[in-house]
Amino acid sequence: PTHPLFGGALSATIPHSAKDISELREIPDNQEVFAHSHSDQSLIVELLEFQSHVEDQDAARYHFEDIAGSNKALEPGAFQVASVIPLPPSELSLSQCRSAWILTGTQCVSKFNEEARNKVTLHLGLFRLPQYSTDVLITFNDPQSISPDSSSAAAAGAQSGEPWTVQDFHRLLQSLTLHNPGLFG
Repeated sequence: PTHPLFGGALSATIPHSAKDISELREIPDNQEVFAHSHSDQSLIVELLEFQSHVEDQDAARYHFEDIAGSNKALEPGAFQVASVIPLPPSELSLSQCRSAWILTGTQCVSKFNEEARNKVTLHLGLFRLPQYSTDVLITFNDPQSISPDSSSAAAAGAQSGEPWTVQDFHRLLQSLTLHNPGLFG
């Protein structure tokens, strides 16, 4: 079932067992955040300023490094990009985008400034909408190895729900639809 995003201005197919984090805590206006009810996975849909100085094929990497900076994962070896591939427009519902990309990479991040670091696979979906001065970035955080000292270790041990898959992520990307361009004001 498609899920309204940003008050229905966008919609997408959000995977099963997703909890809307805005019901639990304050989320910035430019973000929609979902967490898996049983695993430590999360999905973030965010509207970012279009980076006109960055070429389309480099934009996903630009945003990935930006996230690594926020995650304090910038030291050598703490983040790496495995692949960046273009998404063919024929497979997308978001016909307004100039180009779309999927980046897969890993970052070693700690939660809540803990010493313990978890290895997280990040799948980024990037839709470039220069006509609206917007980059739509969808991030799927998929923790791989959770340090036993991390506060997430308990949550990961009690996995009853099936975790999300890359297929779930691709379905979300392919189903993303714009209903109201006024969103980009």
